[in-house]
Amino acid sequence: MANDTSDKLPAPTIGPPVKGENNIASPMPFGLGHDKPHHIIEMAEVMWENRDNLAYAWRILNQGVCDGCSLGPKGLRDDVIDGIHVCTSRLKLLRMNTQPALDPAELADIERLRRMSNKELQDLGRLPYPMVYRPGDKGFSRVSWDAALGLIGDKLRDTAPERQGWFASSKGITNESYYTFTKAARAMGTNNVDLCARLCHAATVAGLKRTIGVGAPTCSLKGMVGTDLLLLIGTNIANNQPVTMKYLVEAKKRGTRVVVINTTLERGLERYWVPSMPVSAVFGTRLMDDFVQVNAGGDIAFMSGMLKHVLALGAEDTEFIAEHTTGFDELKTKLDALSWEELEQISGTSRREMEWVGELFARAQSAVTVYSMGLTQHRFGTENVESVVNLHLSRGMIGRDFCGILPIRGHSGVQGGGECGVSPTTLPGGRKVSEEACAEMSALWGFEVPTMKGLSTVPMVKAAYAGEIDFLYNVGGNLLHTMPDPDRVAEAMGRVGMRIHQDIVVNASMLIDPGEVLILLPAQTRYEQRGGGTSTSTERRIRFSPEIPGHPQVGEARPEWEIPCQIVMTANPDLKDAFGYPDAQDIRNEMGETMPVYKGIETLRKAGDSVQWGGPHLCADGFKNMPEERARFTVLDPPSRLAPEGQWMLTTRRGKQFNSIIIKSKDHLQGGRDRDDLYMNPGDIANLGLSDGARVRVHNDHGEWHARLRSMPIKPGVVQAYWPECNPVIPLEMDPRSEEPDYNAAVHIEAM
Repeated sequence: MANDTSDKLPAPTIGPPVKGENNIASPMPFGLGHDKPHHIIEMAEVMWENRDNLAYAWRILNQGVCDGCSLGPKGLRDDVIDGIHVCTSRLKLLRMNTQPALDPAELADIERLRRMSNKELQDLGRLPYPMVYRPGDKGFSRVSWDAALGLIGDKLRDTAPERQGWFASSKGITNESYYTFTKAARAMGTNNVDLCARLCHAATVAGLKRTIGVGAPTCSLKGMVGTDLLLLIGTNIANNQPVTMKYLVEAKKRGTRVVVINTTLERGLERYWVPSMPVSAVFGTRLMDDFVQVNAGGDIAFMSGMLKHVLALGAEDTEFIAEHTTGFDELKTKLDALSWEELEQISGTSRREMEWVGELFARAQSAVTVYSMGLTQHRFGTENVESVVNLHLSRGMIGRDFCGILPIRGHSGVQGGGECGVSPTTLPGGRKVSEEACAEMSALWGFEVPTMKGLSTVPMVKAAYAGEIDFLYNVGGNLLHTMPDPDRVAEAMGRVGMRIHQDIVVNASMLIDPGEVLILLPAQTRYEQRGGGTSTSTERRIRFSPEIPGHPQVGEARPEWEIPCQIVMTANPDLKDAFGYPDAQDIRNEMGETMPVYKGIETLRKAGDSVQWGGPHLCADGFKNMPEERARFTVLDPPSRLAPEGQWMLTTRRGKQFNSIIIKSKDHLQGGRDRDDLYMNPGDIANLGLSDGARVRVHNDHGEWHARLRSMPIKPGVVQAYWPECNPVIPLEMDPRSEEPDYNAAVHIEAM
């Protein structure tokens, strides 16, 4: 355990909270000699990239809601702490909003396009016109909107609902777009509609709904700043949500103790240089107080050990448990039966480490747990989430200040996408698909809403592979690069009769030959759409982002929300009254009526306006959505994910990227050198008889990938690689409860 303070383990009497330390990272100014982000250099690069439209870029930063991660600042400020908030991830995404249109002639040779990287495709420029491609064509041909919509409408009228697929991503997409998209799918008779959240936090929704009755973060981001104990489990917020580093620096000033539980020592969580905070900018800030290195998939065992010790100390909140929960006695019996030896073997940690973090949790008067895909992207991802809930329920750490469960999202729009009903099992506002709910929505929308069982993303891809999908509508997605088993995904997409890709730029999934026809539809960014738009942050805050003038109209690009409406009205002109919105404000007015949880969205009209559904804390007044209003403890058998003898367990990581959009190949924060890096424990490298930088073949029964070894303090027996590059060795499997893909695999590694 790094920064091991377990030698200070107190006597088995519960004392006051153990404070975190507030220290600089290095006496060497500006992090010289350390692996760290190059903020100044990257800001200069951003200015150069946007030199042809700097004024517009500034207006986006100053007036718009961030289209990067899910923290959702209002311009350059937020609701968490004072000051200017901007990160290099947001800055590097600016060019997608400011770049000019591509020349349609660039798309005339599809074989040339297929030789380009995804980054090179994006850099061609914005999609300006509808384009069509059929197998055998040299490349894409420009068509009119009427022609494109006519082709799509004809196909939809002839396609049975069960043979349709609708999928949306979340980069920059607004709630209004999600709402019209899922409404359009239902108008066409299908529930085969899903969102990229399926790939990252479906396990969160499943686990939280089952245990506390609501599938969303229970606390606000502000809860991180000033809580006694902050647990970071399976997350790398330094890389994926950089603005949170400001929150942590402020939290450290207030005495928050930060515990990181992960398979990998993330250097950005160990220490960070925040450029907008003077002392931190010069000397950095040491962030984590304790680091626990667990096996891949060993989190349930570790949290079970923590909770076992909490109960041994008698630190559980007996009054809260008795009044607000069910299932505690069964869980206690299970924990009593688990031996420390078993928990040590599965978790990869010592009893002393489990007891120490359990002691910290027992002493804390407040605690927030932040987690991400290190917990959710497992075949037992839902159980991982339920284990977090067990911890918080045991001490009543939910529904009050500085307490709660905060599954942190990676995309600006993804929280709202699920809440707007882009899911096969839910409708807008969180209604579960049922006869009663569909009848209610049918009355509100004026057409029959289907009750059929819908397909989520993995089953949808498998259905396409089996030749059971004839129509696939993608909004902003790149399933080829985001899903496991890219070869199978490519074959599946190629077997679909008609594929539609609605986007602002070109990506590699658009270049797969279709069964019959492929259509590209050019969309506007969130900052160009008339009537503005809203997005929902990870803390459930719905924020308005206005239309920002200053960017020339990109060809014939249309508002993201308007395109699915026009498709439906072309396929069925009788639905014009249901889909003929003059602008986005009319959509928000309807959402305020049809989505009670989003009541107030219709009042958001100027930059920065927001409403936080559920208020600062969910469950502050109990667990209203649960039977008998009682939260549920879950009895769990800690699963083991140890690789077979002679193999390693491969997990994935993110580098300098936004989802599948690669910003830079070099990961300065972690000391990575290129996207083919395979991080391995130094002892494991030595045992293989190899050295740092050696070329290796990574393979299993599923696939093969070539990499270069990089030494890193990772758990022995575990290796880590950048996603999506390593996807060829990851099979298309999923958590059966949430249907979230499992992005882990046992692999062989040998020298090339």
